[in-house]
Amino acid sequence: MPDLLIATHNAGKLREYERLLAGLRFRLRSPAGRGLSVTAAENGATFEENARHKAALYAAAAGLPALADDSGLEVDALDGAPGVLSARYVPGSDADRVRALLEALRDVPWERRGARFRCVIAVARPGGVMGTAEGICEGTIALEPAGDGGFGYDPVFYLPELDCTMAQLKPDEKNRISHRARAAEAALPLLRRLAGGRSGLSGP
Repeated sequence: MPDLLIATHNAGKLREYERLLAGLRFRLRSPAGRGLSVTAAENGATFEENARHKAALYAAAAGLPALADDSGLEVDALDGAPGVLSARYVPGSDADRVRALLEALRDVPWERRGARFRCVIAVARPGGVMGTAEGICEGTIALEPAGDGGFGYDPVFYLPELDCTMAQLKPDEKNRISHRARAAEAALPLLRRLAGGRSGLSGP
């Protein structure tokens, strides 16, 4: 069974990938588990640039195939911001960034609060990037946070078809519809090449 490094130091994101990739024939490894302290600079202009750079860097450092992503929130009323700067929108915690986002949208009416989570996954071997895949989840920015699951902007990302925020979903529900789940699904051909062609993503 081959190893696959999940190139993140974000514990919440790592847990999501452990669930999302549970049906694939890999032993998932973390940077901490491999003793890696490397951190990729996310200074690309697009999610794809950041994901490709991160995957290549971690694959080379670990000597293993690596999966990396870059993801973020795009808000229509903010011309696509915070976008690639989602994790650095303002200094501080996730809660600080949520408060800053709500303040930026304070006078924006409900019908103009459309937004999407976008995720680009890159898969790399130590010799270079094999390819990328993208997933998108559409929603609306809520007027106030709700729910205590997930991480990042999940408490204010409202899903009209489910009448709840991303943070109010159970993990299995989130892993059916999230941008990261959709990107992982789209990355299956790349992952199957690494895994020797067996299996797919597990689902409830």
